[in-house]
Amino acid sequence: MAKIRKDRDGGGVGTDGLVAVAIDRDKNSQNALKWAVDHLLLKGQTVVLIHVKPRAPSLSTNPSINSNSAKMGQINGDSSLVCVEPEGSYKQLFLPFRCLCSRKDIQCKDVLLEESDVGKALVDYVNQVIIEVLVVGASSKGGFLRFNRPTDIPGTVTKNAPDFCTVYVITKGKLSTKRIASRSAPSVSPLRIQLQQTSIKPFPPLPSPLPTNTRAERQLFESQNRRSLDDQSDTLRPAFTRRGMNRRSYGELSMPESDLSFISSGRPSIERNSPSLFDNSDPNRTPPPRLSNFSDIPTRLSNFSDMDSFESMTHGRRSMDLSSPTGSFENERFSSASQGVDDVEAEMRRLKLELKQTMEMYSTACKEVLTAKHKATELQRWKLEEERKLEEAKTAEEAALAIVEKEKAKSKAAMEAAEAAQRIAEIESRKRINAEMKALKEYEEKTKAVNALANSDIRYRKYSIEEIEDATEFFDEKYKIGEGGYGPVYKCYLDHTPVAVKALHPDAAQGRSQFQQEVEVLSSMRHPNMVLLLGACPECGCLVYEFMANGSLEDRLFRKGDSPPLSWQTRFRIAAEIGTVLLFLHQTKPEPLVHRDLKPANILLDRNFVSKVADVGLARLVPPSVANTVTQYHMTSTAGTFCYIDPEYQQTGMLGVKSDIYSLGIMFLQLITGKPPMGLTHYVERALEKGNLKDLLDPAVSDWPVEDTTKFAKLALKCAEIRRKDRPDLSKVILPELNRLRTLAEESAQSAVVINSPGPTPTESQNSSPRLNR
Repeated sequence: MAKIRKDRDGGGVGTDGLVAVAIDRDKNSQNALKWAVDHLLLKGQTVVLIHVKPRAPSLSTNPSINSNSAKMGQINGDSSLVCVEPEGSYKQLFLPFRCLCSRKDIQCKDVLLEESDVGKALVDYVNQVIIEVLVVGASSKGGFLRFNRPTDIPGTVTKNAPDFCTVYVITKGKLSTKRIASRSAPSVSPLRIQLQQTSIKPFPPLPSPLPTNTRAERQLFESQNRRSLDDQSDTLRPAFTRRGMNRRSYGELSMPESDLSFISSGRPSIERNSPSLFDNSDPNRTPPPRLSNFSDIPTRLSNFSDMDSFESMTHGRRSMDLSSPTGSFENERFSSASQGVDDVEAEMRRLKLELKQTMEMYSTACKEVLTAKHKATELQRWKLEEERKLEEAKTAEEAALAIVEKEKAKSKAAMEAAEAAQRIAEIESRKRINAEMKALKEYEEKTKAVNALANSDIRYRKYSIEEIEDATEFFDEKYKIGEGGYGPVYKCYLDHTPVAVKALHPDAAQGRSQFQQEVEVLSSMRHPNMVLLLGACPECGCLVYEFMANGSLEDRLFRKGDSPPLSWQTRFRIAAEIGTVLLFLHQTKPEPLVHRDLKPANILLDRNFVSKVADVGLARLVPPSVANTVTQYHMTSTAGTFCYIDPEYQQTGMLGVKSDIYSLGIMFLQLITGKPPMGLTHYVERALEKGNLKDLLDPAVSDWPVEDTTKFAKLALKCAEIRRKDRPDLSKVILPELNRLRTLAEESAQSAVVINSPGPTPTESQNSSPRLNR
């Protein structure tokens, strides 16, 4: 397991493991890298930047792996994961991330993978390279519908990553998900070793062998030797280079026997051969003169007392008289001194050669010592790491054994519970199959009855196409009053009665079935708040309705044609009327009827503003056995209008009586706000939370009862819940509240009439509902 450690400066927390960050072109990847830099990485540490490139269809099944960017995949022999060299636009993709790392003094390594599945590519690379810490950015949120949801790459990586890898998921610069590794890595990452080796700096070179005996070459050697040896620490310098290098030559330095004891050259030590020449024990003594010519010979190596006598002897030799006894004696002395000088020069040449060989051997030995010391340090570190891993493995093994025992007990209990649940499920499955078979049989019988009824139906007036064409003057545009999904609507007169004719589109795919459904529903039932079907023309698919003078509820809410606004009393009464007729459809015998397309455009208003539900062509009869046992009925295709259709029905195709409750809630919110349905539930919820619902109500009405309107808005929001089981019951919860609001509206309207008209009470105004007691 990767250890977390504090920064030496106290500025952050780091980790000893190999850290990788998955990057892409979105902002989440930048946030992920910033988070990793602030919380996981330290200065000088290396981070691996991974990007997955979609694999081309023509890629071979065993591609070659780039040796520069994917050495680990090549070592492991991977044949499915492909690493390629970043180039072109992919180099530009890595550029901002590399700039961020360079600003933070963090090294980075670019890895470009080529794979069709991004999550699988990341998991495979983590397994191959032994990544111990992986940081990924969160996926972008998708839409509400299931067909445009994006792939959850962070979830896939978190679920499938190896147990030795710790995964962090970053959302908007913060840690949203964290999965801790349950064990340490099985081995040291080869990529980590490679990065460590490339970061080791080479040791500076040791001094070169002793140069020739010329003064210029010796001075050049001394300056180079000082620069190379000063770079090393004082503890690594030889004994003869620690002091005096700036002022003395190699001939003036002593080399203790202990400093060269490890060199087995077979030669005698320098100090034993010439103790007086290399004696450097007194630090205050004056350095001896150089030995490059005769004048530099020390006085103690000659037979004369001082250098002046030696010079006078050298320069005055030619003027001596060799025949005299005194001249002969001086000549012998001079010959003896010359012989001593030659011996000293020969000894110096021998010592220089020996010193050169000794220096070469010492340089080689120093290099070997440094190499051995480095290897010993690495071995010690590796030994400590292995001991720590062994202790962790023992602890993990003990914990795993305890968990195994617990899991065995849990597994045994779970198997017993599963067997019992399986027996119960089999019983329930048989009951469900029997119920579905019974419902299917009832549906087939109903279908046969409906088909037989459609062929011999005499419950409505049948008009010929000639009668409708004469009344509409061959469907002239001047008679057209609206347009719907079924077809255009015309106003005309048939049998001296104003009617609305809905004509079927010639190219309507489902128009014929919708025509049969609407004729069946409207001709077989009557309700004061349902549009009255006067007749139909089966041969051309025309429906003849009673004419509604005030158009649709949608036109009145949005005040089409500058019509006067509806009062709050009228809106509460319309809501109660819609709830009443909806309960009537849901309680239809023998099968409940679901409208499926409730919206303000399908609520028509007569001249007294009495609401009537229209357009039941999308209604569906739900078998009673299904409605009583399952409460839902699966449809092969959904139908309705966007923003009003039940979300659960839209996703699953499961139809039920509460599918109309969602549409009812959206309509109620429009009644009090006069706004479009898009996002209306969100706006009302925010207004209720802040306590400013009054600002959201329709400004065309100035005398809203705020308290009762607030209760009405809360009821509408409950009806518009996403989950069907959270919506209230129509007969037990919704309708009693609607009746209370209708009574409040009627009392308010009557009091307003009494206040405004002191004389006799007038006839029923447009806000009253004379048809409620039918």
